[in-house]
Amino acid sequence: MVDDVWKVVCKYCGLRLGAQSGTSSLRSHIATTCPAIGDADRNSFLDTIKKKSSDTFVFDPVLSRERMVQFVIHAEIEFNKFEDPYFEPWMESLQPTMKCVGRQTVRNDCLKMYEKMKQDLHNEFSVLDSRVCFTSDMWTSLQNLGYMVITAHYVDADFKLKKKIISLKEVKYPHTGYALEEAIVSSLTEWGLREKILTLTLDNAGNNTKACELIVQHHKHELLCEGAHLHVRCSAHILNILVQDGMELIHAAIEKIRELLKSIESSPSRIQNFNSIATNKGLKAKCGIYLDIPNRWNSTFRMVREALDYKSVLSTYAEQYLEVAPNEEEWSKAEAICVFLKAFEEATNLVSADRKPTSHKFLPLVLSIRYALNDPAWQNNEVFVDLATAMKVKFAKYWEPKPVPNESSLRRRKEYDFNIVIVIATILDPRRKFDYVEFFYEKVCSNFDQAEKCTKSAQDWLKKYFNEYERLARSDGSAFVSSSSGSTCTVGSPVLGKRVLEEEFADFKSRRRVVRRPKSEIDTYLEEDPAEDSKRFDVLGWWKARADQFPVLSTMARDFLAIPLSTVSSESAFSCGNRILGDTRGSLTPQMLEALVSAKDWLTIVQDKDKDKDDEGTHCFFYLQ
Repeated sequence: MVDDVWKVVCKYCGLRLGAQSGTSSLRSHIATTCPAIGDADRNSFLDTIKKKSSDTFVFDPVLSRERMVQFVIHAEIEFNKFEDPYFEPWMESLQPTMKCVGRQTVRNDCLKMYEKMKQDLHNEFSVLDSRVCFTSDMWTSLQNLGYMVITAHYVDADFKLKKKIISLKEVKYPHTGYALEEAIVSSLTEWGLREKILTLTLDNAGNNTKACELIVQHHKHELLCEGAHLHVRCSAHILNILVQDGMELIHAAIEKIRELLKSIESSPSRIQNFNSIATNKGLKAKCGIYLDIPNRWNSTFRMVREALDYKSVLSTYAEQYLEVAPNEEEWSKAEAICVFLKAFEEATNLVSADRKPTSHKFLPLVLSIRYALNDPAWQNNEVFVDLATAMKVKFAKYWEPKPVPNESSLRRRKEYDFNIVIVIATILDPRRKFDYVEFFYEKVCSNFDQAEKCTKSAQDWLKKYFNEYERLARSDGSAFVSSSSGSTCTVGSPVLGKRVLEEEFADFKSRRRVVRRPKSEIDTYLEEDPAEDSKRFDVLGWWKARADQFPVLSTMARDFLAIPLSTVSSESAFSCGNRILGDTRGSLTPQMLEALVSAKDWLTIVQDKDKDKDDEGTHCFFYLQ
């Protein structure tokens, strides 16, 4: 910032250029005038801005058709658009030799591309050497058909987290636990993933819990540790339950705000009157009024937050046009809850991420929410106290360890009601390791004895899973095992007595190593100093760099760090499905809908991957000062 104006600074020569006048001057500076830039960087930059010459272009009708189908899928284009009378003349103006096709041909091309991409994904799964975590959710379409979506989350051999929709199929009513279990198992069998499942993230509905119990009951021989920790509860759903309980305290104020905004939104003249008042008060006019979805607390939070920005305008509008508005006390409560819920909005955004690992962030997230509910700085505010009290009840139900009635029980998951695989994911964060687990249980447990038992349980399960991974590695004939017995010594020709003694000593050392046995990977990993924490820390990159040092643990890390904390990635498929169906495509079959939604998801992944490759080949020449 120079004299209240943003400047762009050349990384090479330090020259400051205007940031608001476009990029032409920036490109010219790098391409021709910068005295400090090297020839290699300058040539690389020039290559990136060169356009292909039309003289060398050769039209490829097959490639053009393929790119068109990709566009149709990704942009959610309706098939009947290809029968618009202006479409063919437009294409002829671009390429006279291009043969235009009709809606049925485009539909068939989309199905062919979907089947090809599906086969490619099948091939990828067939050679995948890691476990897969799944999310699933139910949706009722505009056609009043029930759909189940299943999304696979996994870390590939290059330690890259991937997300793929593998199923969007109709499920007949009623959606009982038996129906859900049958649909899930059927999809996993179709993709050959039944023996690779690690966890299944679902919301807290009773039929989902029943479905998980049935999967464990019928397929526990295919699951790690017999599926003891298969069901991961959706954290976004739990956060929603927590906040909705708190929102009930200011229900009256929220309802008044909602109804007032609905009234303003109901006609253009009312919006115009609202904007006139806003302009007179020095506020920006609004093109539209944001209204919430009542069962989505974060949308309600956004609505209330925007209403607070226009509090004076809304009050004046209500007074002039005889509408009901919140009183000062209700406005005060609304303002207080917005401050309080800011932390929960950040938490929801964290657990909703699906393109980077989140499972190792769960314990810090729980502690942050717990701290917010118990923050002594808010105890003087009556609204905060009542809000926190209401939310603590649900917090204790879902996220506080329960007392252990029977230490000898093998079903620790039932005793604590706290999925231990998320705790293990935290241990596999090299910045936190086991120290954070001990710290966490000291914070959340009611007494020292309970904290000690919870910590011991986490330690036992870590070793149990490690032993299972090590056993599988040996059974697969893999070279990585953590307790190698060392190399044997071959006695050479005893030409000299010194040579004999040296080799006997080598044999003695080898036998001693067998007796002493080296430390396990777990002990070595936990005894090392924690990695340095930073905002740019890449947990998967850390394990990739140490895969040779910790072969079994790095395999575990690939699986446990892929566990999603929420079903948001599956819910996003429904948003896409809603757009694709729309009001004019209600005749799409469930099979065609699955093809379009899945293919778009796979195309998006490919697009992101290609973008990453492009980024690796370019340089950033400027930074914003």
